[in-house]
Amino acid sequence: MHFTESQLTYDKHGHFLNSTQVFSPDDKWIVYDTRNDDGGIGVTGSIEMVNVQTGEISQLYKTQNQTRYGPGVGAATFSPKADTVLFIHGIRNADEKNPYGFARRTAVAIDINKPFEPIFMDARNINAPFTPGALRGGTHAYTWSGDGQWICFTYNDYIIEQLGKTDTTVKDLRTIAVMAPGKVNVQADSTMENNSGEKFAVVVAAVKENPAAGSDEIDKAFDEGWIGKKGYKKSDGTWQNRAVAFQGNVKNNQQQSIAEVFVADIPDDITIATPGKPLEGTATTRPNIPQGVTQRRITYTEKGIVGPRHWLKSSADGSQIFFLTKDKKGIVQIFAVSPNGGDIQQISFNEFSVEGSINVSSDDKYIAYIADNSVFITDIKTHESFRLNAADKNAAPSGAAIWSNDGKILAFNRKVKDGNESYYQVFVLKR
Repeated sequence: MHFTESQLTYDKHGHFLNSTQVFSPDDKWIVYDTRNDDGGIGVTGSIEMVNVQTGEISQLYKTQNQTRYGPGVGAATFSPKADTVLFIHGIRNADEKNPYGFARRTAVAIDINKPFEPIFMDARNINAPFTPGALRGGTHAYTWSGDGQWICFTYNDYIIEQLGKTDTTVKDLRTIAVMAPGKVNVQADSTMENNSGEKFAVVVAAVKENPAAGSDEIDKAFDEGWIGKKGYKKSDGTWQNRAVAFQGNVKNNQQQSIAEVFVADIPDDITIATPGKPLEGTATTRPNIPQGVTQRRITYTEKGIVGPRHWLKSSADGSQIFFLTKDKKGIVQIFAVSPNGGDIQQISFNEFSVEGSINVSSDDKYIAYIADNSVFITDIKTHESFRLNAADKNAAPSGAAIWSNDGKILAFNRKVKDGNESYYQVFVLKR
């Protein structure tokens, strides 16, 4: 299998790719943020895109009054259906007292034909009375659904974070949320803490402090992904239109915290609250999941998910959820499980570990990833792995290898030396 490698960016700053969905719908552009290290969103001020054919750079957004305290932008993704880029944006009033943080960020979109005009996607309201459909804190790591209408993401709650500073029994527990079409209005004020949003956002994973050992209760839900382009077939033969797979931290019988695969089945209407459990939460309770959401644990392993940080991915038909953990030799490999649970299948059989996020090709044939200082793909059916470029430990690929929508290109990052400095640059492999 032959791919040709080329470098697209050269400027003396970072060109940091998100772990997935970086190609425009027509595969002509790749979006990135300008940070030069994995954790630097708070100090990063701009979003750009590069033309795959010409290397032309187009700046899409730049923060106002950017400092080392924020607001910060990063982790940009392209809608699969529209010329729209979505990214993390720190709260606009960020300063030394209130810097960028897990509970202080929101989703901003840009129409690439109208750069520098921010569109706030999830509404934010941290003042009581809280607003159904608005969240209260930090949203991030956005993934578009197959139809480009819904978005899933991880969430940290500002109200609970603040409460935890005076009540040690309360903890801000990371969880999973989604947003769907439906504008939410929030009263604006001079603080810039609150904003209206273009979509209706709710939490869809239930978390709690101190899960019971051996139970399916979790104290963290994270690193999620949509199941299928249009959902999946349930074990009873019915079709589930929307569902998210995520990692959830449970306590095993030895009181150890391990991550397992969970599924949240999501109803078409997420605006209905369970009686007594308001979607928006209260001053002392976190937001609640909508009526009709069901949460299921689907893996029961001895050691849980073990390996580098990665977001769960699925096949286009939703029949398989892919995740990483160690095999019997202690090597991090790709595994698969049905969203209905059951046996776990090993997909890759390498002599070295997968080193980061995974991505499935649009034809469901291959999974791409970084390993052994190279970009690799593994055939899902035959389990054969292919090294696509030469191993270079001095300039190894990093992060993820991300497929174009047509499955003919893979984008990835490499740090390239420039004098005494090194910068993340965007590279592509083309069939």
